[in-house]
Amino acid sequence: MSVPSVAPETKRPRGRPPIPIIPHPEPLWPVDVHPLDFHAALDLQMRRHGEPAHRLHRALKAAGGLTDRKTIFDWRRGIKTPQTPASLKVIDMIEERYRLPNRYLRSRLAQPRATAGLAPSNIEPSEARRLAWHLPDDFTRRTARERAEILAWVRTNVLSGGTAYSQYHSAVSKHRFALRFDAEVLPQRRGRGMKGCVELVAPPELQREMIALIRFKSSTLTEIGYQRSGVWGDETAAQRGEHLALLFGALAASPSGEVKGFGANVEHLSFAHLVFPSVWDWYVQWRERRRGFFTGWEAEMLLLAAALTREKTGWIRQSPALADRLVPLDCLVSADDVDTARDDWEGACERLKVHALQRAREIGRVARIHRDPFEPLLPILEAASPVGEYRKITEEILRRMPDERRYPRATAESVRSLLMIRLGLHLGLRQKNLRQMLLCPRERTPTTERELERLKCGELRWSDRDEGWEVFVPCAAFKNAGSAYFSKKPFRLLLPNLGDLYLYLEAYVARHRAVLLAGASDPGTLFVKTRKRTSTNAAYNQTTFYEAWRLIIQRYGIHNPYTGRGAIPGLLPHGPHSVRDVLATHILKTTGSYEQASYAIQDTPATVQAHYGRFLPQDKAALAAVVLNKVWA
Repeated sequence: MSVPSVAPETKRPRGRPPIPIIPHPEPLWPVDVHPLDFHAALDLQMRRHGEPAHRLHRALKAAGGLTDRKTIFDWRRGIKTPQTPASLKVIDMIEERYRLPNRYLRSRLAQPRATAGLAPSNIEPSEARRLAWHLPDDFTRRTARERAEILAWVRTNVLSGGTAYSQYHSAVSKHRFALRFDAEVLPQRRGRGMKGCVELVAPPELQREMIALIRFKSSTLTEIGYQRSGVWGDETAAQRGEHLALLFGALAASPSGEVKGFGANVEHLSFAHLVFPSVWDWYVQWRERRRGFFTGWEAEMLLLAAALTREKTGWIRQSPALADRLVPLDCLVSADDVDTARDDWEGACERLKVHALQRAREIGRVARIHRDPFEPLLPILEAASPVGEYRKITEEILRRMPDERRYPRATAESVRSLLMIRLGLHLGLRQKNLRQMLLCPRERTPTTERELERLKCGELRWSDRDEGWEVFVPCAAFKNAGSAYFSKKPFRLLLPNLGDLYLYLEAYVARHRAVLLAGASDPGTLFVKTRKRTSTNAAYNQTTFYEAWRLIIQRYGIHNPYTGRGAIPGLLPHGPHSVRDVLATHILKTTGSYEQASYAIQDTPATVQAHYGRFLPQDKAALAAVVLNKVWA
């Protein structure tokens, strides 16, 4: 007798069945006051719609959202914020799920756009961080051709600078060759990407010679027995030292490497080798091969060589002991050349001086301009109102300024950027004077003129007499202190209270500056860097201030057709010195007066005419027409 088969009993899943996913859950109560913080707003909407993190995560996962449950926990508690395109897509899905207004949650983010995960995976992390600011949110969803086009545009017009010189500089700066001197020798030139380059360190003897030269040209009084013509300030000394470091570095670089230098033994190099015309001829021709043509830079270096070997005041000429370190350099300086120089140091210096002056004249006739300082600014300088055009950058900063209550540090950085541009436009100061300007709060007594002269810097302070903020800079702080513009008098300018300048200036002094310092040592200057884990020094130097200004232009000045951000189409990255070009050109276009233009940048009419005259001819007819057309009015 066969036993009938029994169908296996189906197992029922244990526990409570999952709650069905509702596309749009109804809110449990109305809301009149909405939080301003992203995490608080997300938490409120999740509680208001009765959804814990695991249920919201299940609904998002079913709809194609790429995130995990822990991420939603972290967003809700304020531990993390959405930064990638995928996470921002999830935020948009949450807004749609709860039927919230468009960008309800996005608008509460400090950066309501993707700041990570946009750049291709084969790009270095350092470049990816810079690219993130300038790529559209839908970059990853575009075609490969569009992505390549956008990357090429950003790299050319935003990151590298777009000009022929910037592309050349970007290429050659990857292969550094300048000898590195200790901080005590060239303190202003640290932080130039030379760290870790042990083979580029100048030997001790060459370091001592550089110290002697800098001391000779920079000390208040010359040493007994020496004479000199002119004194180098700190900036000039650092610049000349860097130029000489490039020369020695080129001589020491390997001829088979990317630099294609001379290949001399770095231990044999000395300032005494600079008395040989063959050394200078090799160097200027090496630079010509490297660039493709001669520039005025080579002529200036030859004039420096002539100055160092000039009779009575040249440092090399007054230092015959340098000849003791002379050794031959293969195919450049022979043993006979060394013996001749040791026997007749005066004659060797005189021959070099004559040769350098002659070569400088020859190069001057064929030199080409490699870096046109006006090229990045042409869209502004060619406008009818250059200052009005540049002002659009400040309007873009204000338009994109975050909420201070939610993002105090981002707001402080935006206000600092705004004030850099505003004060640059109002004052027309050089980078050094703007960067080193001290801050004197209202409650403190202003620094005396004598003390500022000793420090060689200016000060922003409150004027009780004029009821406004004034900038006071002693004459000694300026590069052209001996100019007829100053007549040995200090520079003083009362800042106008226009465009809410005082509102943002006082907010920066009272709150934002302390947020940027974050407990770091206060350098006393008006502008301070943001304290970070990798940078606790709040003082700007020449390089970091230039980079800060350039970053402002990259983020707010250059119009990006792919993101819609940025104020001025065609603008290219530039530094703080360019604002002086904007002021001088604006006044020339408006008045036609070289003299009035010189007032704006603390210089002489002759200097303004030499540098900015190219922008006036096309406007002369327009200025004359204004007068003549009144007859027909």
